[in-house]
Amino acid sequence: MKIIIPMAGMGKRMRPHTLTAPKPLIQIAGKPIVQRLVETLVQSANEPVDEIAFIIGNFSEEVVEHLKKIAEDSGAKAVFYLQPEALGTAHALYCAAPSLNAPVIIAFADTLFHADIKIADSQEAVIWASKVDDPSQFGVLLTEGNIIKGFVEKPTTPVSNLAIIGIYYFRDGAQLKAEVEHLLLNKLMKNGEYQLTDALQSMLDKGIVFEHQEVEEWLDCGNKDATVYTNRRILDRSNGQKLTADSAKLINSIIVPPCFIGEDAEINNSIIGPHVSVGNNTKIENSIVTSSIIQNNTTIVNANIDNSMVGNYVEYKETYKELNIGDYTVIN
Repeated sequence: MKIIIPMAGMGKRMRPHTLTAPKPLIQIAGKPIVQRLVETLVQSANEPVDEIAFIIGNFSEEVVEHLKKIAEDSGAKAVFYLQPEALGTAHALYCAAPSLNAPVIIAFADTLFHADIKIADSQEAVIWASKVDDPSQFGVLLTEGNIIKGFVEKPTTPVSNLAIIGIYYFRDGAQLKAEVEHLLLNKLMKNGEYQLTDALQSMLDKGIVFEHQEVEEWLDCGNKDATVYTNRRILDRSNGQKLTADSAKLINSIIVPPCFIGEDAEINNSIIGPHVSVGNNTKIENSIVTSSIIQNNTTIVNANIDNSMVGNYVEYKETYKELNIGDYTVIN
């Protein structure tokens, strides 16, 4: 079994956090998004995963080494493919064509999910989906029971509310490889991109049986607000796990669970939580922080923060205000 993870996107909606690192390496509750995804998929596979292929952009050697360790910690070998320009989802897989030669799970790296995934040896292809309120923003599935009958990209009329979340299984990766190569070689583009749904539709037309499974919860990491919400849901589902590192220092502070407090973090005279992740070696003093993600090696002093993301190696210090306010004053 192989896992292929396209992650070469620029992450523009997550700037400035993606100016120095790819979005899938942003940490949520102490783990990078892509690590959480890999761990879920490895646990769900119906056979051992021996290779994880990362489709990357012009990433630093440090990022490559980090991804290599994520694969190795899951018992798999890491393989890397470069996608030099963003030409669509099918183009990304075309870049990883040498790995499309076995049973394969494909997972786009900006999404997390909760589901009891089952893959049977008899299944040819499986696509995971989630019900959404506004299908016009997504590729959706047309289904009869659990069998997929068609695909519609961002429908303008309500034909289905089952959105494709970006997780796929193919028993024979070579079949998908042939279809994406056909798109590229014949320059079959839509809106300037090679669409994976076109390859899937061609496979469907040739008799490949696609089944769908609905996930319990789909967690997006596409922008700041979505990522902060995903952090909240990951913490809510921690189920009594130990979330505060033994080396963390809590001095005259209150932690309102659930919160993640990383290695050698120091919380002094502060109220943290609920739904806060504090990275390694981060120091928070005289502050109130709720529903936020604070990354590693950061210092926050005299702050009142909510629904926020603060990156690595940040120094954020507010100053106290001196007030002289009379009766019946209202300040918003």
